[in-house]
Amino acid sequence: MTSTTAKSYDAIVIGSGPNGLGAAIELARNGKSVIVYEAADTVGGGMRSAELTLPGFVHDHCSTVQALCLASPLFSSLPLSDYGMELVHPEIPVAHPLDDGSAVLLHRSVEQTAEQLGRDGGHYRNIFELMTRHWSKLSPQLLSSPLAFPKHPLLMAGFGMKAMKSARAFVEQNFLTTAAKALFAGCAAHSVLPMEWMGSAAYGLVLMTAAHAGGWPVAKGGSQKLADALAAHLRTLGGTIELGRHIRSLDELPAAKVILCDVAPRNLATIAGSRLPPAYVKKLMHYAHGPGAFKIDYALSQPVPWKCADVGRAGTIHLGGTFDDIADAEQFPWDGRCAPRPYVLAVQASRFDPTRAPEGKQTFWAYAHVPHGSTADVTERIEAQLERFAPGFRDCVLARKVTTAADFAAWNPNLIGGDIAGGASTFWQTFARPVLSRNPYRTPAKGLYLCSASTPPGGGVHGMCGYHAARAALREF
Repeated sequence: MTSTTAKSYDAIVIGSGPNGLGAAIELARNGKSVIVYEAADTVGGGMRSAELTLPGFVHDHCSTVQALCLASPLFSSLPLSDYGMELVHPEIPVAHPLDDGSAVLLHRSVEQTAEQLGRDGGHYRNIFELMTRHWSKLSPQLLSSPLAFPKHPLLMAGFGMKAMKSARAFVEQNFLTTAAKALFAGCAAHSVLPMEWMGSAAYGLVLMTAAHAGGWPVAKGGSQKLADALAAHLRTLGGTIELGRHIRSLDELPAAKVILCDVAPRNLATIAGSRLPPAYVKKLMHYAHGPGAFKIDYALSQPVPWKCADVGRAGTIHLGGTFDDIADAEQFPWDGRCAPRPYVLAVQASRFDPTRAPEGKQTFWAYAHVPHGSTADVTERIEAQLERFAPGFRDCVLARKVTTAADFAAWNPNLIGGDIAGGASTFWQTFARPVLSRNPYRTPAKGLYLCSASTPPGGGVHGMCGYHAARAALREF
């Protein structure tokens, strides 16, 4: 490919994850000339897909379920369907199997979900009907900077009073039944935080409300289709993407008014060099990353033989048992140990998107949280949890691809220590991401911005970190 470094641009974006592409699109649709440099040979960052196991089996390297895609003000404003991107909805967003052979299901309907919860049904309705009803007002606020003044302060205050609690405090104050507590724990554990830590309830509230308001869809054909649609739209707007360009220093770049970096904070410190003040570099280097992920991608001969047949109707499955079981498991990686019975997050996208596997076969993946940077192989522990709720699972396995936390970090240098969330989602780093600032995207260096998931609103495929960084950068024009 011919280098484009001899040219000059209004804006340069480093990295083509959802936030890098989101930033580039927002700049381009405001009339700026933009080039995106991507180190890999395909766009997408965590949205990439490939045949990781056997021919014909399409797997997503990282992101599959687009729980916040529909809530994203940026993505909802783009004509992505014009570029072949189609969202597929599982019949049920989430299933949580229990040891008695039953499962509690997170339906799109608040009422259907509440009906399963016995004594907790009424309280569940009171919590989630209100948030679901106001989701169109609430979600843009949740996907903005936490230091921005809210457009709906009373609504945000009501949410904040619940969200700032720990997941354990929230369930103890609101639920009595094992089913309701377990369902909330499975969703709150997406935070990768111990269930006793302040703010861990927020993830359960946001993800469960998103499921009720819009569902947890997957991109037909793999998450790469979403990345490709974003890239195609950027090119339509006049943007340029150069693949296979690993930028190690800002000195390699052509002239530009602004540079936006979809990278981890410590990687920004490395490539920006002396352009940043030492005190700011120190803060970037001390930005906290959480536990890593250990993931197994499977090619299966048939659907997973769940003990409870209703689990087969769900796209996402949370395996771990009761609230206390999950709370115990999620503490281990923070203590530097792998949980003996880990909380396992699993996705069976091909049950609802047959384009991902040969006829009659299935793709499936499962992951668990492990210590930061771990090289441990916890396949046996994950598969023990799968057999716990789906006896005979191992008999269905045609092939498996294992990715340790260290492998994730090697595959994508922004996944520091295998942290797929862009940084620990602690209460402090909700507000100081990566530093405490009214404009966390702008660095002290003129024209240099950070636009990765290490800025507000944080992890997830929504592109809003990039969008907000681009809006901040546009002020320089």
